Amino acid sequence: MPEVIQTYTPLWACLTALLAVIPILLLRKESFLREGATFVAGVVMLGFVISMVPEVLSGKVLECTLVQITEDVPIKFRVDGLGMLFALVASSLWIVTSLYSVGYMRGLKEHSQTRFFVFFAVSLTATMGVAFAGNLLTLYLFYEMLSLATWPLVTHHQDKEARGGGRKYLAYLLGTSVGFALPALIFCYVKASATGLEFSAAGFLAGTGIEGSVALVLLLLFTFGFSKAGLMPFHSWLPGAMVAPTPVSALLHAVAVVKVGVFCIIRVFTGVFGLEFLKTLDIAIVVSWIAAFTVITSSLIALTQDNLKRRLAFSTIGQLAYIILGVSLLEDRAVIGSMAHIAMHAVGKITLFMCAGAIFVATGKKYVSQMDGLGRKMPLTFIAFTIGALSVIGLPPTGGLISKFYLVTGAMDAGQPLLVTVFLVSTLLNAAYLLPIAYHAFFPKDRQLSSQPFSWKSTAEAPWAAVLPLCVTSILAIVLFLQPQVLLKLASLMVGDAG
Repeated sequence: MPEVIQTYTPLWACLTALLAVIPILLLRKESFLREGATFVAGVVMLGFVISMVPEVLSGKVLECTLVQITEDVPIKFRVDGLGMLFALVASSLWIVTSLYSVGYMRGLKEHSQTRFFVFFAVSLTATMGVAFAGNLLTLYLFYEMLSLATWPLVTHHQDKEARGGGRKYLAYLLGTSVGFALPALIFCYVKASATGLEFSAAGFLAGTGIEGSVALVLLLLFTFGFSKAGLMPFHSWLPGAMVAPTPVSALLHAVAVVKVGVFCIIRVFTGVFGLEFLKTLDIAIVVSWIAAFTVITSSLIALTQDNLKRRLAFSTIGQLAYIILGVSLLEDRAVIGSMAHIAMHAVGKITLFMCAGAIFVATGKKYVSQMDGLGRKMPLTFIAFTIGALSVIGLPPTGGLISKFYLVTGAMDAGQPLLVTVFLVSTLLNAAYLLPIAYHAFFPKDRQLSSQPFSWKSTAEAPWAAVLPLCVTSILAIVLFLQPQVLLKLASLMVGDAG
């Protein structure tokens, strides 16, 4: 059993973003100060998170009980390797995304910018709450908070298309969580209330007598109930949410929403059931094949999308399914790869979405067919796009190679050659829908464009506040290839505990 330390640091990290709402509202007429408050909150939150890293890396667990809901079940924070990995990703990328939001929102003179930053901060509060949730009830409450906090961001433009996307967003996310995840939670409480629904390496359902078809139905209720993960057939809310501004898309796909979905499913596998208990039940393979179907199908759909953000949205659906497929294999390497891919995909995909936004701000273009030759006008943006694409595909010199290596070798360890093939075929599909965009941006098919000499004087990048963040995240994708040790250590702590 790991040593447990009682501390309120996880609470302070979670509250930092929520408290930032006050100065953001008070300074709404001073845009520079309002955005400054967002950055200060982001830096403070990251500081709190980093301060907990040494303790977690040493194998300790940090806990904090907030309030006792029932005699057995509290609202509780608990920081372990998986929670710390996710918190590091969310808190660090919040700062980068906030800077990008400034460049994007100002560049397009977007309305209601104060409301945007307020709900952005509330969304990060909910995300950190999920990351640090110590039991299933706490996880569920912050999961629902995130759905409600991000809805105003999805409907930001307030036109007919945005309202339609927002309705689908809430219908899918709340419908599945209330219809599937909540009944599963109640069932768990009836079966295992004495455990406080607290996550444990062995799984708090182990020893409760759950088996067979009942266990399978419960696992599927959780898997589909946390539909932020985008697993088919509960995925269409995600492309529909692309009506939101690009910074929101970056938040949805990298910093918060979809990563919360796969994070919750990993928690169910590792903390509710437990990997060893699932091996004895022999039911996880059902989830594996649902995820494999999602991986291939979403990649094929991505190939047909001309709208760049929709292509990236279907790419995200497939990449999330990688994570679910990996953890459902129940092998150490695959589970480590799933956890690491949360970070690797986040960095690569946020780069791609920020590039899409920068292209739109600078040129007004949002279709792949319009981007031939743009690499010569926006070289920094498209160099970053290329690096982000390499990370999502899983090619060197980016961190995506590390997580995909663990996923593929984990599938081999599990003795699943067909699922190894799924990983490899989908990687080729990833390359097919991403690399041609980068290639034709620099080497256009139009002979007239391709014959024009390149000159830095002719470049027309988006505002620096939109370009700098995507340069930072593209560099980070390379750094994670060169220095992945901390993330892999945090992920391996969970596997070690389970073993």
